[in-house]
Amino acid sequence: MNKIKKGALLIAEPFLKDPDFQRSVVLICEHQREGTFGITINKPIDIAIATLGEGLDAYKNPIFNGGPVNREHIHFLHVFPNLIPGGELINDTIYWGGDFEIATQLIQKQEIDPDGIKFFIGYSGWGEGQLKKEMHEKSWLLTTATKDIVFHTPPRKIWENAVKKLDDDFHHIINYPLDPSFN
Repeated sequence: MNKIKKGALLIAEPFLKDPDFQRSVVLICEHQREGTFGITINKPIDIAIATLGEGLDAYKNPIFNGGPVNREHIHFLHVFPNLIPGGELINDTIYWGGDFEIATQLIQKQEIDPDGIKFFIGYSGWGEGQLKKEMHEKSWLLTTATKDIVFHTPPRKIWENAVKKLDDDFHHIINYPLDPSFN
């Protein structure tokens, strides 16, 4: 894949220094001429979701840093369009958002598999032309999102597994150190 679009995964190149995006994988949820909205899917944070809203104390999975923008908002991805209305189809069976109250009720009543829903604080965003410029600078690689990578891969392996979806020519970057001076 070489086109930025909804449902794409942005894979940070191995030496990207920005601490918000170092070895990050970002799911693109919306891409328009005016800008791009995505959620970083592989950066768990140490926060109890119960502190973020009522009814979420039954959710025991990690919460993720969705990105450096608007960290006072909660976003979620899920695979339950028939149970959580209002979600936007991102790719195949991956949905972004929907009725937050219904989602929390379903979690509280244990009526959905917690491995099919992920919560994020903040998001990743780019203004008009900004992401295209970063792509030109080779800060990001692109592949297609899959339910397996988004929901069923341990966070520490998401970047590596996303790189493995690329052509074999890219697989060697998995072994690159975070800082090339350590090589």
